[in-house]
Amino acid sequence: MQPVPSNWFQDFFSGIVVEMWVGAVPEEMTRREVEFIRNTIAVDPPAKLLDVPCGAGRHALLLAAEGYRVTGADISAEFLDLARARAAENHLEIAWRQSPMRDIPWRDEFDGAYCFGNCFGYDEDEGNAAFLAAVFRSLKSGARFVLDYPTVLEALLPHFQERNWCAVGDVLFLEDEHYDPVRGRTDTEYTFVRDGRSVSRLASHRNYTYREVFAMMEAAGFVEVRGFGGLTDEPFRLGSQGMVLVGVKP
Repeated sequence: MQPVPSNWFQDFFSGIVVEMWVGAVPEEMTRREVEFIRNTIAVDPPAKLLDVPCGAGRHALLLAAEGYRVTGADISAEFLDLARARAAENHLEIAWRQSPMRDIPWRDEFDGAYCFGNCFGYDEDEGNAAFLAAVFRSLKSGARFVLDYPTVLEALLPHFQERNWCAVGDVLFLEDEHYDPVRGRTDTEYTFVRDGRSVSRLASHRNYTYREVFAMMEAAGFVEVRGFGGLTDEPFRLGSQGMVLVGVKP
């Protein structure tokens, strides 16, 4: 596999990738995630929530429909175009911002924030830490942040497969992955095949340990940090399918 540029995520989410990603997550899973977010952040509408990165707005749309005032930020113009169109179709008022995850500008603005969809760890260590610090600054005192991180090392390695494939609608989606223990990253070549034509994109995820992410949350300023093994109250353990961390701005 050829080297993956450190800024791979700047133009990854476009074209067939966006089309496939929109249909990749079942609606029932999104509803379960929204229920977990709502219960964990523990504020009532019309509280202000930050969704970063928001993608096509699958969480933001449901929460806005419940009366929350939602702001979504994402680097992908195509994702945001879809999000705006969906919000307009459903007569929902949602604020959208195009920017990298770590460049969100708000201070003491939101009653809660969340990051879902396997988005944390795209950047280098400095950028990932900067993202957590930016979220911390954006929150009001006492607000909670929910971080979904399914590629944490203790969840990744017990289930690691170098090659995998699935079908999403009319798109065949293939993954060719390589874990580099020196860099602590998984480099992936994704191939999307439709109607006999294929598109390949390179991506890279930083695979921190549970303790490393926990320490990063604390270094950003969060307190009362807790970790779960999924969308329940079960604690995180070796071999969990993923990890969700929750922290509070004091």
